[in-house]
Amino acid sequence: MKKKLLVMVFAAFSICINELNANASEEISKAVLVKTAVITENVAIDGMKQALVQGTEKGVAVLSVTNGYFGNADMKIVFPPEASVMEPKLRSLGLGNKVDEFILSLNRAAEDAAATGAKPIFNTGINGMVVKGAINIINGGNDAATNYFKQATKDQLAAPYQIKIQASLDKVGATKLWASLATAYNKLPGVQKQNPDLTKYVTLKAIDGLFIMIAKEELKIRKDPAARTSDLLKKVFLK
Repeated sequence: MKKKLLVMVFAAFSICINELNANASEEISKAVLVKTAVITENVAIDGMKQALVQGTEKGVAVLSVTNGYFGNADMKIVFPPEASVMEPKLRSLGLGNKVDEFILSLNRAAEDAAATGAKPIFNTGINGMVVKGAINIINGGNDAATNYFKQATKDQLAAPYQIKIQASLDKVGATKLWASLATAYNKLPGVQKQNPDLTKYVTLKAIDGLFIMIAKEELKIRKDPAARTSDLLKKVFLK
């Protein structure tokens, strides 16, 4: 009798579990259908662009202050790679302080350009960007939107940003420091004369730093509901 009762209880319990699972599956399916119906391609594009604009604003806020680049090992701009052979020779000539001053000036120029020109240039690039497959990008990896933005616009961003960087290099004295160091180095016997495109180098390094910061903010938006600061971001990045 007890065995029969246990069998009946177990059967009833199994029926309940199956019903709960069925109801849960139905609710999940409804949620997916609702989200799919709401998140159209155009909505996904708008949400993606808004996330990138937010990332730009947060990135500029971090990098445009004193030591924003210089004080961050991931962002710090050092001697141009093609001219790296110069640094130890210049230090051996007793010009170590000038070398340090020059490296600091590169970073100060990047920080100054971030403060004075990054947001309008990057936001123009974001708003003018043609996006294909936005829903797939939203559902992609942690930095999928940033990577798409970088691949689609980096070359276009470099041209106007280079103008800002050149002005900042002149403003902080980096151009004069470089001329002085290059002149001293090029006078050494047997060395290959150095004259890298300093403005282009700093421009690309400065832009790469901003993309790193945008990617970090994108990750926050994806992972932390508190980082979704608008109804659109809450809708598009709903998890």
